[in-house]
Amino acid sequence: MGVVVGLLLGAGLFCVWWSFWTPTPRPAGRVTWQLRTRDLLTQAGAPSVTPAMLVGACVALGVVTLLVALALTRSPVIAACFAVLAAPGPVVLVRARARRRRRALREVWPEVVDHLASGVRAGLSLPEAVAQLAHRGPVELREPFGRFAHDYRAGGRFGDSLDALKERLADPVADRIIEALRLTQEVGGQDLGRLLRTLSGFLREDAATRGELEARQSWTVNGARVAVAGPWVVLALLSTRPETASAYDSPAGITVLVTGGLCALVAYRAMLRIGRLPAERRVLR
Repeated sequence: MGVVVGLLLGAGLFCVWWSFWTPTPRPAGRVTWQLRTRDLLTQAGAPSVTPAMLVGACVALGVVTLLVALALTRSPVIAACFAVLAAPGPVVLVRARARRRRRALREVWPEVVDHLASGVRAGLSLPEAVAQLAHRGPVELREPFGRFAHDYRAGGRFGDSLDALKERLADPVADRIIEALRLTQEVGGQDLGRLLRTLSGFLREDAATRGELEARQSWTVNGARVAVAGPWVVLALLSTRPETASAYDSPAGITVLVTGGLCALVAYRAMLRIGRLPAERRVLR
C-alpha cells in the first residue's frame, strides 16, 4: 500500500513540475516525402501520377528484372543484385525529366516576368496581367496560366487562383513571383513594375550562371555514372556463363557483391555531392 501511495505522490509532483514548462511547438509546414515526391512529379510534367503509383512502378520493375535475370543467369544472388539496381529506375527517370524541365523553364521565367511588367505598365489589373500569359506567355507555361484564368473567371478569388497555380507549377521561381503578386494585390504599392524588372534581371543572371556551372559539372556526373556502371556491366557479361554465375551463390560471392555494391553506392553519392550545385527549395510553399 505504501508503494502505491508513493507512486501516486511522485506522479502528482511530476505533473505539477511539468505544468510549469511550455511545450515546444512543432515546426509548421514540414515538407514530407509525399509532398516532395508530388512536387517532383509535377516538375517532371506528370501531375496525374501519384507517389504511390511511382512506388508501385519501382516495385514492378524490380520484380520483372528479378524474374528476367533469374531466367538468364540461374543465379538468385545475381538476379537479386540486378533487381535492386533496376528498382529505382522510375525515380531516376522522373528526376532526370524534372531536371531537364526545370532547366528549360529557367530560361523562360524572365520572359514571364517581362510580360507581367508590360501588362502592369499597360494598365491591366494583376489578375488580367497574369491571365493574359495564357495567350502571350511562353508556350511551356500557357496551359497552367490558362487554368488560372479559368479558375479566376469561375470564382473571382485571386488568392485561391494563385494557390492553385502555385501547386500546378511547383517551382521555387514561380513561388517568388506569385507571392510578390499576392503581396501587391493585398497591400497595394507603386513599385511592382520596378520589382518585376529587378526580378527579371536577377533570374537572367542566375540562369546564365547555373548554365555555365552545370556545363562544367556534367563531366563529373558522367564520369561517376560510367565508373559505377562499369563493374555491373562486366558482371552481367560474366553471369552468362553458368560456372561463373554459380560462383556468386556462395557466401564469399555474396560478400563480394554486397561489398562492391556498397562501395559503388558510397563513391557515387560522394562524387555527386562534391560536384552538386545548391538546389532551390520551395520556401514559399
